[in-house]
Amino acid sequence: MQFPSPVSIQWIADLIKAELIGNANGQATGINEIHKVEPGDLVFVDHPKYYDKCIQSAASFIIINTKNVMVPEGKALLVVENPFEAYSAIVKHFRPFEPATKMISDSAVIDPSTVVYPNVFVGHHVTIGKNCVIHSGAQILDHCVIGDNVIIQSGTVIGSDAFYYNTKKDREVWYKRMISCGRVVIEDNVEIGANCTIDRGVSHDTVIGKGTKMDNLIHIGHDTVVGKNCLFAAQVGIAGATTIEDGVILWGQVGVSKTLTIGKNAVVYAQSGVPSSLEGGKTYFGSPVDEASTKIKEIVWVKRIPELWAKVMGK
Repeated sequence: MQFPSPVSIQWIADLIKAELIGNANGQATGINEIHKVEPGDLVFVDHPKYYDKCIQSAASFIIINTKNVMVPEGKALLVVENPFEAYSAIVKHFRPFEPATKMISDSAVIDPSTVVYPNVFVGHHVTIGKNCVIHSGAQILDHCVIGDNVIIQSGTVIGSDAFYYNTKKDREVWYKRMISCGRVVIEDNVEIGANCTIDRGVSHDTVIGKGTKMDNLIHIGHDTVVGKNCLFAAQVGIAGATTIEDGVILWGQVGVSKTLTIGKNAVVYAQSGVPSSLEGGKTYFGSPVDEASTKIKEIVWVKRIPELWAKVMGK
């Protein structure tokens, strides 16, 4: 999430009651989670396992629960007892909850050429471009951006909260939801089928690239970036912070794990499971996936096991 304008890091420290160590004259431009940080961003960390990763990341300001770390030149630590609660306080200040009072918010900007069917919900600060068709029962939640010539079928939810939790097993409630302050950005000429769900970024954008087409019953996780001209068949599920490059085809019921990359023009056959990154320009199959030609040969040999065993046993 980008702030409306740069904010003094000393002001942020006062807001969350943090001890400021390092660059006290810095200006924070936004807050982000570790997978998406950029220079000028705040990030939080509350586990020693990830201290170094956060401090050495692109983030300029680190909300942390220890002083016993080195501070790189130009960066600053904001030391608090509970970094997660500090993160939440910042998000709530800059992106306060606004309850809906009508089906289409007065703050939504919708081009006059777009057709919005009855019973569509459009939240606060949504932008919808030219010549779109939004079918009955679709929901476009706060701060989402829809480009031109987009079709969204009935029952689809754009901008639902990320499935992303701060986990601590030494407290009564183990999983505490991180407030989702990111957006969903749907680029031009995208078509989204019925009953799809596209989660907003935790603190950045979930993006569906220009010209991509999605069938029914598809889920896209938080902070995932889908490239241009991709094609997803029904019941595809993609986890958070994943990158799907241009021209990728995922056939029905493909499952894709988090924080990986599928390269340009890759094809993954139906009911495959993708646990790690895939090189572009190839065709894949299976769970876990392998190149389709290799996987099909393996299946042929597996089917021959009873025959081969019988020969070994002399039967």
